[in-house]
Amino acid sequence: MSDERLLVVSDEVREALDRGRPVVALESTIIAHGLPRPRNLEVAEELEAVVRAGGAVPATIAVLDGRPHVGLDKEQLTRVACEDGLRKLGHRDLAPAIAAGAGGATTVSATAFLAARAGIRVFATGGLGGVHRQWTRSQDESADLHLLAKVRIAVVCAGVKSVLDVPATLQRLETLGVGVLGFRTTEFPGFYLSGSGEPVDWTAGSAAEVAGVLRAQDALGGPPSALVVANPVPVAEQLDPALHDRVLAEALAACARDGVTGQAVTPFLLDHLVRHTDGASLEANVAAVRGNARLAAEIAGAYAA
Repeated sequence: MSDERLLVVSDEVREALDRGRPVVALESTIIAHGLPRPRNLEVAEELEAVVRAGGAVPATIAVLDGRPHVGLDKEQLTRVACEDGLRKLGHRDLAPAIAAGAGGATTVSATAFLAARAGIRVFATGGLGGVHRQWTRSQDESADLHLLAKVRIAVVCAGVKSVLDVPATLQRLETLGVGVLGFRTTEFPGFYLSGSGEPVDWTAGSAAEVAGVLRAQDALGGPPSALVVANPVPVAEQLDPALHDRVLAEALAACARDGVTGQAVTPFLLDHLVRHTDGASLEANVAAVRGNARLAAEIAGAYAA
């Protein structure tokens, strides 16, 4: 099956790409698995509106009936938000899902892969996956990292999820050759928090500067790799740091006590944070994604110009 027959690129997204207009890819896991109904559909529509307000075309990505879709209409977006049993698909899951005619919401790795195949240069998400705590024992590391070492796309995010080992993740990104650029910050963001305490080597002060880095990547050629644009959640919208640290410590203790391991660890910890912060962590997550979508539209516009 050819790429043209396999990838379903919406007419709006295809026209924008053909004309060199800015396009921003958006993941669908936050819609199907990250937020409760009906808030998930409201946020999905809000993120697309934020991208449009920034002068770019949104391309929310998902797999429907075994076909990867790049750009969803209202009916398809509603389906992703409301359909029961929609699977969570990383890039390794795409081929089995396509062969089985299955549907699924795309994670960072699957979204970045499909966006890059469609020719989209900028992708907005909440937080990346990364190296898990106690990696030396579990060898648990997100597929996001390896995939980002193989695709030429800018990923605007609020860092990596704070339940992970942030220093180890940054080291892994360096080893894999994935660039990290702080946006108006010298400190790597902490997902729910504006800062993680870890420094970044490079900082950009404007969307135009980020676009300049993307053009330099293009000009250099060589092995394709992503650029992580680390955009902190605003201080006024971050989760209270003291509350975050206390609840995360409790979540880690509960995880060890209950014997939670492997892929179940991150969902367990994130769910614990949501429940024991009375939803404040969820609001910080939404604020981060909203800000990332806004910045991604600016970067895509500057790059297209």
